[in-house]
Amino acid sequence: MTAIENKEAKMGFFKEMIYNNPVFGLYLGICSALAITTTITNAIGMGMAVIVVLVMSNILVSLIAPITPDEIHIPVYIVIIASLVTIVGMVMQAYMPSLYSSLGAFIDLIVVNCIILGRAEAFACNHNPAESARDGLMMGLSYTFSVLAMSLIRQVLGTGVLSFTNPFTSLEVFAFRIIPKGYEIGVFTTQTGSFLTFAVLAALVAAYKNANDRKVAEAEKARKVAAAKAAAEAKKAAAAKAAAAKAEAVKAEAPKAAPAPAAKAEEVKA
Repeated sequence: MTAIENKEAKMGFFKEMIYNNPVFGLYLGICSALAITTTITNAIGMGMAVIVVLVMSNILVSLIAPITPDEIHIPVYIVIIASLVTIVGMVMQAYMPSLYSSLGAFIDLIVVNCIILGRAEAFACNHNPAESARDGLMMGLSYTFSVLAMSLIRQVLGTGVLSFTNPFTSLEVFAFRIIPKGYEIGVFTTQTGSFLTFAVLAALVAAYKNANDRKVAEAEKARKVAAAKAAAEAKKAAAAKAAAAKAEAVKAEAPKAAPAPAAKAEEVKA
């Protein structure tokens, strides 16, 4: 296990989702995150599609990796991902046509999403199916929460309304006006707003990671200081014990040496 894997193993599932966030932490899949985050309906739809493709592609890559030659493993992974994306796209087109039309080409572009191929190459090919499925679920949920956060901010600030539409029936589930009409910040409905939102959220995630790294470093430093202090105390105690044992040995030899002068005097007298 590498140092990075050991560090990740010590994290909880949700903490790992934040720390290894693919959009704001690893800067993967940014194109779709910037383009489709105008409504939370789009964000949830894209997130679900990415989760399905990630989990299934990780499992399949984990199963075939041992028998795939190194020379062709990337093309094989891309074929697997492209097949899964095609299936997901056809299902969405059949049962969620309005969402499919809204997401447009970005569904097909999941094939070249760096998150999908990156996790297949960096994780799934070296781990068993269960671990690969967990990794795919974690990264997919992390991506979904990322685009959902961006959509929530952009939709509320840009339109003043928080709404959600059922992707299966195209009926509006709820719609709440949060910002009074006329006070919306229209720039958040444009690509400029997407970059601003991304920058702020990425900065917050970076600040969290830096603070967490400092906390871990301080804890490690305190552990090393405590260990050094304990070792010094143990060494000091061992030295004191050795000195006491030596003193006891000297004290035990003293009575045996004392009668020697008297015995020598009696010898001379005789």
